[in-house]
Amino acid sequence: MSLAVLKSRALAGMQAPAVNVEVHLANGLPGMTIVGLPDAEVREAKDRVRAALQNSGFTIPPRRITVNLAPADLPKESGRFDLPIALGILAASQQIPGEDLERYEFAGELSLSGELRPIRGALAMTFAMHRHGDGERGGARAFILPLANADEASLVSDAAIYPARTLLEVCAHFARGAGNARLARHQGQALPAALDYPDFAEVKGQQMAKRALEVAAAGTHSVLLIGPPGAGKSMLAARFPGLLPPMSEDEALESAAVQSIAGSFSPQRWRRRPFRSPHHTSSGVALVGGGNLPRPGEVSLAHHGVLFLDELPEFDRRVLEVLREPLESGRITISRAAHQADFPARFQLVAAMNPCPCGWLGHASGKCRCTPEVAQRYQDRISGPLLDRIDIQLTVAAMPAESIGAQADGETSGAIAERVSRAHALQLARQGKPNQRLEPREIDRYCRPDAAGERLLRAAMQQLHWSARAYHRVLKVARTVADLADSEQVAAEHIAQAIQYRRALREL
Repeated sequence: MSLAVLKSRALAGMQAPAVNVEVHLANGLPGMTIVGLPDAEVREAKDRVRAALQNSGFTIPPRRITVNLAPADLPKESGRFDLPIALGILAASQQIPGEDLERYEFAGELSLSGELRPIRGALAMTFAMHRHGDGERGGARAFILPLANADEASLVSDAAIYPARTLLEVCAHFARGAGNARLARHQGQALPAALDYPDFAEVKGQQMAKRALEVAAAGTHSVLLIGPPGAGKSMLAARFPGLLPPMSEDEALESAAVQSIAGSFSPQRWRRRPFRSPHHTSSGVALVGGGNLPRPGEVSLAHHGVLFLDELPEFDRRVLEVLREPLESGRITISRAAHQADFPARFQLVAAMNPCPCGWLGHASGKCRCTPEVAQRYQDRISGPLLDRIDIQLTVAAMPAESIGAQADGETSGAIAERVSRAHALQLARQGKPNQRLEPREIDRYCRPDAAGERLLRAAMQQLHWSARAYHRVLKVARTVADLADSEQVAAEHIAQAIQYRRALREL
């Protein structure tokens, strides 16, 4: 047999399309050629594979070796194809039996000594393999990959994971004879049961801000906190993930798969809401993702979690504008000349800013020396369309001197999270989604206020010159306030509270 075919997977955005690794031995000058749209990392595999085979005690066949990664029009990147290429050479040269290879998929980067190094995207690849099966036997194949990726891949329920440390261990798994050790199926590890978020009880005062963040957590609304330096904006934002409802199995898998593709997933963070806080010097590509072979950006790494943008006006305006589409759609599409990639971006935006360049506008000390024009230009760095998409815009006042040394006496994150979870469950039972994601026709059905609330909302819209989008967002926030109060009807008091959460910049 001079031909061997093994199964592996590539990465294309959140997808992990199947790849056939075909290895053919032919007469001719000895050498190895890799075809099938490989990038530089894949083309370099021939040198890694050659050294790994020699240092593992195998013979490099003195023939012309052609490796085809099919389909040919799908870009292939990274060193994950090293292991199937090496096994294909051994099977085609009859140094290992090839009968059982079709029952498995393979991925792993080889060191020159034959050890298996971890790869990116193991969870996404395992999830795709287990979901789609092989199309022939009606079930999913088993997956052989590096030991360092085993815990991550085993998060996919019922997936058959066989980890290995070296190329020799994989070859022994397929070799005939009673003395050869078989790879053991990985059972996974015990994952952390408790999530150690910072506690809201540590925040002194700021009752209105805490209430607004409770509403935001219950309905997955976006938030902008405006206040002077040291008022507690960053402290409140850091504790916000502790208020969010527990992640479902599907949410946890989606979030972990994105982090796996980026190479930043740790099993110790399983079911923990992501909290991403990029610096204000970040570029647009860093925020939404990109590259010749697109990788996820901060908005995708915050999927089902929190994206915290501190010092919001200090971000480049063009960078902030890229947030508009994912805030509405919950997805980001990165297009390149040859291909495009889709990444999920269902994040919850929490932003913070000072009211003026010096930060002290409106402070009781009166030490702000910014002119109204300077303060207005600073606030105008945030465009109207982006500001219109932020549901809750709240002023966080400076702490009075007499309160700074007092003991914190607020509610714990656990007590607030219980109310948030009840309101969130109520929304899922009523409409199958959080209030923030309601469509216009659903707003008319689920968020219709009573007569007094309707009059109040229309008066506020005329006085504050709101857009139709702002009108709908206030209604959705009011619906969340009503859910926290366990009220079926959106009343005037709920509308009034929602209106107060959207007036911060106008009051400065």
